[in-house]
Amino acid sequence: MNAIIMAGGFGSRLGMGEKPCVELLGKPLISYVIDTLQRTESIGDIYVAVSPATSKTASFVQKEYDGNIKVIPTGGGNYVGDMVYAVKAAGIKDPLLILMADLPLLTHELLEKVISEYKICGKPAMSIFTPISLCKSLGIRPDTVFNWDGKLIVPSGINILDGNDVDNEQDYISLVLDDIELALNVNTADDLQRCKDMLLERKSGSLRN
Repeated sequence: MNAIIMAGGFGSRLGMGEKPCVELLGKPLISYVIDTLQRTESIGDIYVAVSPATSKTASFVQKEYDGNIKVIPTGGGNYVGDMVYAVKAAGIKDPLLILMADLPLLTHELLEKVISEYKICGKPAMSIFTPISLCKSLGIRPDTVFNWDGKLIVPSGINILDGNDVDNEQDYISLVLDDIELALNVNTADDLQRCKDMLLERKSGSLRN
């Protein structure tokens, strides 16, 4: 399964320049996502969709990954339009993973779990959510909340869709996962600090083990 990272947003709420290039423990946010995708066995080609607002991101990816990650310039008009354009530009006709560039806690194990769930869901598309209770426990105030069978859920910024039918709205299943790695994306300075603390805790735990 191929993957497209959406990296066209400037990140005005964060206020630190191009959000994909904001450093976390000395590493740009987008590198966390790219490196995790590269460690995910089920992932094939990786693309990064940029916009006029993220020219620095485009240059960084091209230089850092030596052309192994394909950069797709979009118009930056809106998320859905840029996503559709990127899928068509990449020529992807099969199911593909779409995800945001601000999910530094993602692990390859979690992505494999998502892909496995998609393969048995029986729908052309899947959207990944987390319970709002998890966000609240982390002190996160989500911008978007959905009511799903009476439960409030928050989009994680990860979706799988059929590239062959990208122009049309696709029948999808909601996969709700109670994983902090999906709930914590970086929109504010507080989010960045939370991710830093969790990455340091994760590193400390691995050293102890």
